Amino acid sequence: MSTGLRSGQVAEAAGVNVQTLRYYERRGLLAEPERSNGGHRLYSEDAVTALRVIKAAQRLGFTLEEVAELLEAGRHRHGRPVPGLQDRAAAKLAKVDAKIADLTTIRTALAAAVEAGCDDLIVCASSPCCPIPFTDLAEENRHAGPCC
Repeated sequence: MSTGLRSGQVAEAAGVNVQTLRYYERRGLLAEPERSNGGHRLYSEDAVTALRVIKAAQRLGFTLEEVAELLEAGRHRHGRPVPGLQDRAAAKLAKVDAKIADLTTIRTALAAAVEAGCDDLIVCASSPCCPIPFTDLAEENRHAGPCC
């Protein structure tokens, strides 16, 4: 290969830095590039696509190890669907749904605390009229006391 994209060009096109590009190469996520006569790495456009796929998968919650497994399975599929991709995506979706449910609970509790004007966490937590569901959040019983 006498032509190709140099490291900086690939990194810029994919929206990553050169260190990320080299790290993914060392981890085996990217194929080792050809070299120019001067020893410079020369990548194909496929490297840009691969980097974009890796970054998108990470944004979807996949770890680099999971991404590597999916890429490896894809390299050996020969036109067939990648086994496990649907299962892995469904599992990630379930985790996202659980996080959303947790964040909704947290938001509701914090909004109630702001609305109630709670300023002292300990006083509020020991009050029977405390709007923060410490019992539900910590799975412990709270003690009765004065209102916030």
